[in-house]
Amino acid sequence: MRISFWSRLLDFVSPRLCVVCGRRLTITEQIICASCNLHLPRTGFQHDPLRNVMAKMFWGRIPVERVAALFYYEAGSQTGQLVYDLKYHDSPEIGVTMGRLMASEFMIDGFFEGIDVVVPVPLAKKRQRQRGYNQSQMLAQGVSEVTGLPIYNKVLRRTRFEGSQTQMGRWERLENVENVFELKDPASLQGRHVLLIDDVVTTGATMVACAREILKAEGVRISLLALGFAKS
Repeated sequence: MRISFWSRLLDFVSPRLCVVCGRRLTITEQIICASCNLHLPRTGFQHDPLRNVMAKMFWGRIPVERVAALFYYEAGSQTGQLVYDLKYHDSPEIGVTMGRLMASEFMIDGFFEGIDVVVPVPLAKKRQRQRGYNQSQMLAQGVSEVTGLPIYNKVLRRTRFEGSQTQMGRWERLENVENVFELKDPASLQGRHVLLIDDVVTTGATMVACAREILKAEGVRISLLALGFAKS
């Protein structure tokens, strides 16, 4: 990759730091340094996308084709900081870059074969205005840039926001997202294989609530993708 003089000058004047360890990035590194990338606690779920531990979380709740997450998420850890910065530190570029990384790695295992469209888990309008962007949509953008899959970001709408789920237990999360999503255009998803994308899966409550709306479209199939998976 050829690096322009101006890119090198900008990097010298305003050095970029790894969002995981805080070390200065080289001119060819993006968001995280090579060492932190190497040591990300990857799940490997894409190698067995229907029988991994995250996929089993959805068995009996919704029909899924493939399920995967890039890394194991733990609040307060260094990788947890990556997700925190994405959501709360005005850093949409983290989502795009990590989406590209996921897509590049998962394509090797054929994870995206047969998928027709990407649908990011929506934020409530008020929440998105506060944040300035939807972190799941940023992940979807990165995935789309690598795979060429179209993003359908208006077919699913969040009708209200009942507060952060960070400190909630399993049943509280289920109640918090019950009936808060609405499918706006079922015909656009009819007969399609939809990839639903979120930032972190903990109990699966949000994914289940979104998927149940998407399943109202006739003949639709669903796969799930997340940046992080929180081990119980």
